[in-house]
Amino acid sequence: MLNCLSSRRIAVVLATLLFSLIPELAFSQSPETSQTSEVPQTSEAVEQRLGQLEAEVQRLRQSRIAGPPPPSTSEDDAFGSLTEPWDDCTLPGDQCAGDGSMFGNHGDPKYPTVKLTGFFQADWGWFNQDLNNVAAVGDLQDGGDFRRTRLAAKGDVWDNVGYIIEMDFSAPGRPSFMDVWAEIRDVPVFNRVRIGQFRQPIGMGALTSVRELPFLECALPFAFLPFRQLGVMAHGQSENQRVTWAASAFRFPTDAFGGNVGDNGGYATAARVTWLPLYEDDGEFLIHVGAATSFGDPANNRVRYRNQPEFFVAETGGADLVPGGVPSNVPPFVDTGPIAANNFTIPGVEAAAVWHSFYIQSELLYSIVNQIGGPTLTFPGLYAHMGLFLTGETRPYNRANGVFSRIKPLDPVDGKGGLGAWEVAARWSYLDLNDAAIRGGRLQDVTIGLNWYLNPFMKFQVNYIRAFLASPISGDSTADIIAARAQVDF
Repeated sequence: MLNCLSSRRIAVVLATLLFSLIPELAFSQSPETSQTSEVPQTSEAVEQRLGQLEAEVQRLRQSRIAGPPPPSTSEDDAFGSLTEPWDDCTLPGDQCAGDGSMFGNHGDPKYPTVKLTGFFQADWGWFNQDLNNVAAVGDLQDGGDFRRTRLAAKGDVWDNVGYIIEMDFSAPGRPSFMDVWAEIRDVPVFNRVRIGQFRQPIGMGALTSVRELPFLECALPFAFLPFRQLGVMAHGQSENQRVTWAASAFRFPTDAFGGNVGDNGGYATAARVTWLPLYEDDGEFLIHVGAATSFGDPANNRVRYRNQPEFFVAETGGADLVPGGVPSNVPPFVDTGPIAANNFTIPGVEAAAVWHSFYIQSELLYSIVNQIGGPTLTFPGLYAHMGLFLTGETRPYNRANGVFSRIKPLDPVDGKGGLGAWEVAARWSYLDLNDAAIRGGRLQDVTIGLNWYLNPFMKFQVNYIRAFLASPISGDSTADIIAARAQVDF
């Protein structure tokens, strides 16, 4: 009966064990295969034993095909690990360790990683001016423009070194350098060290991503700030994420291509510290305070401050292609002109608070200019704004950088409906560029905004701006601006 029932099956199993499992059987035996000294005496016992052997064959085959388990990745690793099949490692030395921290599965190189990101902002503006304002700044033309059109590649080149290369195709220079830097993480004492062109650590509004501003532009005091400059910065945060700090040294001023040339001076520093005395319920209730300063010795001993009324369009209107085209430009409403200066100091303080769907934010900045051949000049700037989400969202707070971040609608607009997130906001801002013999003018803006966030990556914004200009040439005047923006980012 044994020969009739199972001789062929026994032969198949034994052959499989012999030729497929030699490596495993040569070095170890499982408990099942080690207990085979007794010969089964019945067909039922033979059938049972054959089933055990078949299960063992299947288990060992699967273990050989699968290979070693892949290394685990954490949520902090934004790009994960490679999952391609095993390849022979051709890197020199001991770089084929394949421990998962520097290389992906089975020794495949994990770095460098790259991720494409970008956004565009399409703006439209309509203007109404009184006669004094036309005399002061010219007849403003309605117009539209791509305010920003950016593409960036970012990622890691090693487990503790990241980078970003971002270009703007709408800014002067077209394309122009934006954030172009490398950053070393987990540096003793300094925490993180960034090298390249980046936003300098001063001003809460300026350090908030332009993708996430509640208004179309930063407030008027932005005119003082040494924004993107070429340099080096150390920054970090406390263990409880209540305190952030940053300090930088950089060339000043840096042009649209990251360059700086000057035969005298051209160096500056900046520093910022923030604190959260209150942070509850994942940021639904918080109080933020901070202070910052910048000191600079500008190249060729010149500084200049100027600004538009928180909206900017600069297009040729076809004048470069069609004779008689009408340009659409928003010129500076206030302007100091070039000032001969040994150096400048910019101190500032900031505060913000969130109470569920309501938030407020304010900053006070001064620029103190050590003028050559004249008295020290002091120019003040101030803004305050508030916002309310009508649909119940809370403005998120980025604890690593001490700024507000991306809105995520509770009910995004999709194929099934949804309202998205609706926000109303209001801002007052002030910039005074008059002191001593410098008569750059004084400007105040009152802005009311309505924002509709369809989802975390698309929004529409409408701003009404009332600009009050005190011009040393034309006296007091006003301008009304209605501005709209469509934004998509990825």
